[in-house]
Amino acid sequence: MYSFLIYKLGQFLALVLSPRAGYSVAIFAAKLQYFLSRKDRLIVYGNLRAIFPGKDEKEIAVLAKMVFVNFAKYLVDFFRFEKLDKKFLREKVKVVGKENLDNALKGDKGVIALTAHIGNYELGGAVISLLGYRLNVVALDHKDRLVNDFFIGQRARTGVKVIPLSSTLRRCYEVLRKGEVVALVGDRDFSNHGIVTEFFGRKTLIPKGPAAFYVRSGASIVPGFLIRIPDDSFELRFEKPISYELTGDIKADEKNVTDLCVEVIEDYIKRYPSQWYMFRRFWL
Repeated sequence: MYSFLIYKLGQFLALVLSPRAGYSVAIFAAKLQYFLSRKDRLIVYGNLRAIFPGKDEKEIAVLAKMVFVNFAKYLVDFFRFEKLDKKFLREKVKVVGKENLDNALKGDKGVIALTAHIGNYELGGAVISLLGYRLNVVALDHKDRLVNDFFIGQRARTGVKVIPLSSTLRRCYEVLRKGEVVALVGDRDFSNHGIVTEFFGRKTLIPKGPAAFYVRSGASIVPGFLIRIPDDSFELRFEKPISYELTGDIKADEKNVTDLCVEVIEDYIKRYPSQWYMFRRFWL
């Protein structure tokens, strides 16, 4: 209940304040959290240090603080979903590489939209839906039912359909057969059944979902990320589909496709490290 009330308070403030004022409040709260939560701060430090072993402590500290700030802004954007409309898309979002998604959808096997905890993945899903695509997202259920319902409700405002992690396999195959888009995060495994591979040169567990659906369904994998620009506008970028010729060895194919997905995600994290929201220990 406590978490739910915090989210509702955040939503209330985000809706009654202007975007600029909402961001200001969020930035203050983020910096406070940064200084008060030693555990979260050290985890973010550690993750960034693994990515940039050559950076000095001051550089890592600046990046870490910006992770907290950008995540707070991400929440403000999420809370403001009921205000999203075509005007917001025209004024605040630049779409790059849309043809990559459109061409992949011509295959009539659906598309796996590969993303990660980078930029504003929730807003990215909302934008894709508002652009007219039939989007389904796989999401982890929150333990608190009220919080879970709140998150599902926010996504539903923009037409995004949620597939619970508990029914991922069946539902994903169903919507892919309908030629729809399934969005999957590829940087953190929630099932403990992922694939062990290297991420920035260190072993970790990566979700096997994108590769497994690619191997078994024939759907294309199109990487897509919504990145925050310094002026608080956004770029929604669709990369070219993952290219891999299947060998028939399912386990090897899943591992190889996963490694290709990891390469794309690593590239985005290197370019936008202050927008990678990983507040848990990541490597094995």
